[in-house]
Amino acid sequence: MARILLAGGGSAGHVNPLLATADELRRRHPDAAIEVVGTETGLEKELVPAAGYPLTFIPRARLPRGPSPELLTLPARLRSALATTGRVLDEFRPDVVVGFGGYVSTPAYRAAFGRGIPVVVHEQNARPGLANRYGARRAAVVALTFASTPLAARRGRTVVTGMPLRGPVAELAAAGASGPVDRAAAARELGLDPSAPTVLITGGSLGAASINAAAAGALPRLAAAAQVLHLTGTGKSAAVLEAHREAGAPANYHVREYLTGMHRAYACADLVVTRSGAGMVCELSALGLPALYVPLPIGNGEQRLNAADVVAAGGGEIIDDADLTPEMLASRVEALVADAGTLRSMGERAASAGTHDGAARLADEIESSW
Repeated sequence: MARILLAGGGSAGHVNPLLATADELRRRHPDAAIEVVGTETGLEKELVPAAGYPLTFIPRARLPRGPSPELLTLPARLRSALATTGRVLDEFRPDVVVGFGGYVSTPAYRAAFGRGIPVVVHEQNARPGLANRYGARRAAVVALTFASTPLAARRGRTVVTGMPLRGPVAELAAAGASGPVDRAAAARELGLDPSAPTVLITGGSLGAASINAAAAGALPRLAAAAQVLHLTGTGKSAAVLEAHREAGAPANYHVREYLTGMHRAYACADLVVTRSGAGMVCELSALGLPALYVPLPIGNGEQRLNAADVVAAGGGEIIDDADLTPEMLASRVEALVADAGTLRSMGERAASAGTHDGAARLADEIESSW
């Protein structure tokens, strides 16, 4: 019986591919023992138990990016994280440790290296994080989402698997229009017209203030150009709803804060306006959906890099956050929606840059390492 320890957490960008991989491994090996280590402060606290996997908390040992009082306590926190992780490994005795980045992965990698346990690293972003750069030094496998990511295994092998996609999104990508959720059925569930050109606007579950503001300012033109499903993010709908009322409440402009089951929105969409987190870029590419990507302007620039491959392939466009005015947004949406041939071509090119079987590819690498 295989024993697999998965390490990662914090954001959905780490947790979702971890769970997609766990589900694929459980499908292949129903009798396998699969456990997860994470932190009490990340999304894994709710998502991992809900998915049916045992979760052990590891003390959070974040490396500050600059001088701060937190740096003084780092050695003690790192020792505590290593000790806890070591106990988990000694009790669970995994055949392989699979890391997805985040604060918990560094102690998991270090403890596994010290015990001679094979390590598989999966890097979601185009710009690798500190934990995975450390793990790549001695990993048996480094698996990349994007071929352009500058990360390679020093001793093992480096492969491009793509992003492990969870459940309905992966099924929709694999099956296309013949899949479990078709456009007409999804449109009925969402109250949309399946025959109308549809633009999905989303900043993710937390929303994106600049995208919401630009869409609110452009709302009359957007509603005249296409049917719109605008997901504002939890608690961030007020300005968009006010703009909707001022525009006469057009019936084809649908405002929601959040949607459970994004695959339904994807099944209806012809064009997407969104941030370019790695998960979003990979889902849209796998589904062959053209997009206007507005990279988050803070951080280390990874969101722009995440979209680089699909944009280079012609499957999307990048709009800088600072340039995202209502006029800019309306003009690009109007032009694309009016040109069905260009949209179709963009979708095909997006699909050429994406993969829908990232979880299967990563599971293959994990199996080969134990």
